[in-house]
Amino acid sequence: MKYTYKIIVLFIVLVIVSSCNDFLDTELEGTYTPDTFYKTEEHALKAINATYQIASFNSSKNNSWVFGDVASDDTVKGGGGGDQSDIGYINDFNVNPDNGAIETFWKHYYEGISRANKVIYYVAKIDMDPELRNRIIGEAKFLRAYYYYHLTNVFGSVPLKITPAFTAEELNVPLATVTDIYAQIELDLSEAKEVLPVSYKTPEKGRVTNAAALGLLSKVYLFQEKWQLALEATEEIEGQGYKLMDLYTQNFDVFNKNNKEAIFEIQHLTGQVPFSGSYLSQYFSPVKVNGYFFNAPTESFVNEFEVVSEGVVDPRLDYSVGREGTLWVDGKEFSPTWSPATGYLSKKHAQSSEDNSIGDGDLNYTFMRYAEVLLIKAEALNELSRGNEAVAFINALRKRARESYLYDVNLTGFGTVPNGLLPDITYTSQSQMKKVIRHERRVELGLEFHRFYDVMRYGATYAEEVLSDTQFIFENNRYFPIPQSERDTNTKI
Repeated sequence: MKYTYKIIVLFIVLVIVSSCNDFLDTELEGTYTPDTFYKTEEHALKAINATYQIASFNSSKNNSWVFGDVASDDTVKGGGGGDQSDIGYINDFNVNPDNGAIETFWKHYYEGISRANKVIYYVAKIDMDPELRNRIIGEAKFLRAYYYYHLTNVFGSVPLKITPAFTAEELNVPLATVTDIYAQIELDLSEAKEVLPVSYKTPEKGRVTNAAALGLLSKVYLFQEKWQLALEATEEIEGQGYKLMDLYTQNFDVFNKNNKEAIFEIQHLTGQVPFSGSYLSQYFSPVKVNGYFFNAPTESFVNEFEVVSEGVVDPRLDYSVGREGTLWVDGKEFSPTWSPATGYLSKKHAQSSEDNSIGDGDLNYTFMRYAEVLLIKAEALNELSRGNEAVAFINALRKRARESYLYDVNLTGFGTVPNGLLPDITYTSQSQMKKVIRHERRVELGLEFHRFYDVMRYGATYAEEVLSDTQFIFENNRYFPIPQSERDTNTKI
């Protein structure tokens, strides 16, 4: 009996092994391989669309808000006490290489770089319309630059990969310096801007344009203190039709997607298969609408907004932050209890929950607005000792903000700008203007995932002062550690 049982078992094992061998030897059906893909114009479009997908917030793998906001003085983790604890460690600068949030960010953005590299390499070989081919390669170069911009600002020196890996050994790439990373970013954007169009017709809106490449290029120059080049890049954008929206909050509602202020806007669409919506609304909304109340604004951020003697505050505050005495995005009165961490919640990426799609939002994320182009231009001018010229661009933003009272019927006192609200700046000195510009960047771009990068580029003294309630020491914490998984697998590090 025991002998018979052994024969039966042996027979089953042989059948399983034989079946596995047959399966492994069978050509995959319905799945592309490098030998069957990148052959047609349709393939090229599918590949570049997949490269854009990494930049979207349709997956919590894109957690750039953690590094842009939570790591800064603008927000804290928020959420439940033990929920997403790895984000809390980033909040406090108590971070080890095995931190899950760090590993997620690293892997996700390198996946974007991998996809971009394949587009650049393979699409160049496709027999298709030359103009479209060049444009797609330009889009891929922009996206590769975009992903490296984030990675080098978070991690500093990172592996520089600009071609597909054809062997396992080619996956191992040594660290490149921040200078080298920025040089590649500059090259990619400089080449991209030459082939990207000024605009797209409606079905293609959301693809990167000439202005998007110039805008990111101006930002990269700014971060390296290449003031003249930053200025020249912003000046190239002028004349392309970009303007400030009449009302600041129009940049953050679904009815004004891809508007005249948006330089690079990352697209989301609800109710799609495959999933194309944004998770940000659910992450940043209160629990009463099934939200997770993460990314809670700090008292420091709220206090940055100017207030006149009668108590009227810069309207950008209540367009950005849910706080006591104001209405949430669904029109309901906000309660500080919705955000136990600070009493505040971020509104810019939150949507009304009435359509029951809070975790599948169709609100886009705008990485760069024309407002930031004006801020970059003002900063470059000031650093070039032309601060008297910079004032006009700062005052344009302040004018737009205070004139919310002329366009927003929901504001108390609609129709008249309150006396003394956000008066025009008068230039007195370069140092005074530098403080003004930093203030305006914080209130104008707040909660748009930029602040930490700014705090770091402002230097050790500034960073240690504004992050004094954490364990931050510039020498130790300027960059986050490379994930342990990369250290374990990349033999060139």
